[in-house]
Order: sequence, then structure tokens, then C-alpha cells
Amino acid sequence: MNAASSPSPPPPGPAPTWQGHPRALAYLLFTETWERFSFYGMRALLVFYLTKAFLFSDQAAYAIYGSYTALVYATPVLGGLLADRLLGYRKAVLIGGLLMALGHFAMSVPNLQVFYGALSLLICGNGFFKPNISSLVGRLYGTDDPRRDSAFTIFYMGINLGAFLAPIACGYLGERLGWHWGFGLAGFGMLLGLLVFLRAQPLLLGLAEPPARPGARAAFAGVSFEKWVYVGTLLSLVVAWQLVQRGALVGSMLIVFGSAVFVGLCIYLVRLPREVARDRLGVALLLTLVSVVFWSFFEQAGTSMSLFTDRNVNRSLFGAQLAASQFQAINGLCILLMAPVFSVLWLYLSRRRLEPNTPLKFALGILQLGLGFAALYIGAATSRATGVVPMFWLILCYFLHATGELCLSPIGLSMVTKLSPKGVTGIMMGTWFLAYSFAQYAAALIAQFTGVKAGAVAAAGAVPKASETVMVYGAVFGTIAWVALGAGVLLALVSPLIARRMHGVH
Repeated sequence: MNAASSPSPPPPGPAPTWQGHPRALAYLLFTETWERFSFYGMRALLVFYLTKAFLFSDQAAYAIYGSYTALVYATPVLGGLLADRLLGYRKAVLIGGLLMALGHFAMSVPNLQVFYGALSLLICGNGFFKPNISSLVGRLYGTDDPRRDSAFTIFYMGINLGAFLAPIACGYLGERLGWHWGFGLAGFGMLLGLLVFLRAQPLLLGLAEPPARPGARAAFAGVSFEKWVYVGTLLSLVVAWQLVQRGALVGSMLIVFGSAVFVGLCIYLVRLPREVARDRLGVALLLTLVSVVFWSFFEQAGTSMSLFTDRNVNRSLFGAQLAASQFQAINGLCILLMAPVFSVLWLYLSRRRLEPNTPLKFALGILQLGLGFAALYIGAATSRATGVVPMFWLILCYFLHATGELCLSPIGLSMVTKLSPKGVTGIMMGTWFLAYSFAQYAAALIAQFTGVKAGAVAAAGAVPKASETVMVYGAVFGTIAWVALGAGVLLALVSPLIARRMHGVH
């Protein structure tokens, strides 16, 4: 691995011509928009599809959801490594996008084994796509470029434009017209993302191409390493198809895989020749671990919060009954409205030397997450008699989660690209998503405390009363609130100590 760690100059690229940023940022933003449209469209429907179409129990649906989302965010470690060392970002993104498009279209087939196969396509595709599109954004800027955090916040708007539109469109089609319509629309979204990415290639000026490694071996057993990647991908699809059905095994593998990655990075860290590089990479690893706390709670949105919305939230708006899946669009809408504010705010505070350091931003994000769950608890506790929670409390929760997310997620992506030594940026970006993978699995375990009824029983007519379920959810949300608030306060107190180890990188 390359141990270089000094700040790199801005890479050669186009002059700033779009909102003060390279034009390529706009294309990468809309590529991510359509990819996230496909992902969040499927995510909005997944738990409902399992409980209503296949009649899974709440716990079984959460287990499959957790296995799928955990694997989705574990594979980027390998995808980032392959892009860094062999494929380059362009090929990795294109391979990932094609696999995901196939996965979304396969979801349209109402067969359980085909469904599991579709999830395996999405898992492997995301591994190639997700870390490398984010790494490309980082490569548009030098390490010390003050526009970097602003760029990732703008990029995050693209993510949440897709997250806003997908539940509205895919959720409506899936729940009202048929599941295959919602999943099919998600597939077309992914294809649009690939078309936008292809249009961006002239503006990237080689930044997405494979690394030059003179003298390196190009083949094994007479077959090029690139072809071995394709063979390995086919085998990985079979493995993922089996794993997504075995939640306990996924959890065990995550522990082994995650421990191996963490130990490998720690070995690399101690071998770095410069103390500054060691400290910075150490902070990146620490904050990546901290992010697990945030995402474990935040990702209740796709599981317990979804069924809570379906069973216990008043979904009537201007006389119309909204589909429960469409409420997942609220987070994306809040991000779209608030991301420009945060982007300008960070630049404004930076010019006046008042911008919070990265660890403090993480602490603020976790605190706002805790306040969001406190709002849900209050809504549930004050609605015990009827079990029907006013929509206001859910919207307030999503708003607070969105502002918390803006303090942590885009800043985390930026942090990885700023603090990682050259040569391991893709691997560290994959590690960031591996932490997210742990969080997804943990989120599914937490959600199982809210499981209230088997899907088959509910389908038979024995649907539990809202008043019986409201505090099943409310009690769990209240516990999450206290834990998140405590973790946020603790991180805020130690943030100055952590920031010193960043050696001037803000």
C-alpha cells in the first residue's frame, strides 16, 4: 500500500464553472440521484412487500431486511479495493449500476427464490457502485480545498433528491397498482443514473481510470485479473443469494470480516512512517466506529418506523389516505430543503474560523437523532388511549433526523477523503460503508423488539388494535432517545481531544 500521507494538490480538472465547483460534480450528483432513487424506491417497499405479499412475520421481515442491508453495505470494502487496485472507478461504477438495474427488474417477479436472487444482484452491484462514486467526488478536490465539505453536502442533496422522489413514486405504484410496478420504476431509475455517468466521462479527465502500476503482474493462470473479477462476481452472486436468507450467519460473518478489515487497517496505520498520517487515519477509524451508533438508530426508518407509520400514525391528509411507504420521502425532502442551508453555513462559519470540528459535528448529529426519537416517544405516550399518533410527531422526528444526518453523513464522507492516506481512500470509503453495514444489521435486531404480529395472522383478520401496539413501538423509541442523547453528549465533551489528532484538517 502507498504510505504517502501529505496533502495532495488539487488534481488536474475542469475550471470551477458550476456553483463554484467543477462541472463534473453536477454529473456525479445526478448519477447518485438516480441510483439512490432506485435504492430508496425498493427500500420503501421492502418490509411491506415481505409482510403483505409473502406474509412474513414482522421479525422474519426485519431479519431479511437486516441481512440484505448489512450485505449491501459490507460489499463496498471489496468494491473500493478493486477500484483502487485494478478496475478504476469508471468500470466499477458501470458494473455496479448494471447489476443493480438487473436486480430491481428481477424484483418484479413474484417468486420468493427470484426475490432472493434479485437481492443478491443489488448487494453485489452496490459493492461496486457506492464507494467509488463517492471517492470520485473527493478526487475533484485537493485535501485542503475548503470547498470539499460544501461539495459533499451538495452531493448529498443528489442522494436525497432520489430519496425524496422514490418513496412517493415507487411507493405509490407498489402499494396502489402492484409491487412489480414500483420495483420496475426503481430499475429504470438506475439505468438513467448510468446514462448520466457516461455523459460525465469527458469532464473527469482520467480521474476514473484504472491506476497505472508499471511492472505489476497483469494475469493469473493465463487469465487477466480483470476477468477473474468477473468470475468472482458471479460466484459472489450465488453466495449472497444464500446469505440473505440466513440472518444469523450474516451477523457472524460481519463480525469476522469487519474484524479482519479493522485489524488490517490498524497494521497499516502503525506502519505509516509519519505520525501525522497515523493520527489522521486513527481519527478516521474512530469516527467511522462512532457512526455505527448513529446509523443503528437512524435506520429504524426502513423497519420499525415503517410499520409504526402503517399501524399507528394518522395518515389522512386533506381527506386522502397516504400510503405508509410514502412517508419515507419526508427525510429526503427535509434534506433537500436544509442541505443548501448547511452548505452555506459551513462555508460562512469557516471564513470566520467558527466552524465546528468534525467530531463535534458528529456529536451534534447524534444529539438531533436522539431528539427525533424523543418526539416519537412523546407522540406515542400522549396517544395511548386511541393508539393513533398525530402526523406532526412523525414529521418532526424526520426533520430532526434529517438535520442530524446533515451533520454526520456528508461530513463523514468528506472526512474519509481528507484523513485517508493516498492509495487507501477507496478502501477507507468501503470501510465507512462496512460500519454502515454493521449498523444495518444492528438496526434490524433493535427493530425486532417492536415486532407485534405475524403477517399470516394479520392477513387472516386478527390485526392488533392500534392502542395495543402504540407503546410497543413507543417504549423502544424512548430507549433509543436516551441512549442517543447520552452518546452525543459524551462525544461533544471529548471532541476537542479527537480534533487535535487531525493536525489541522478541519
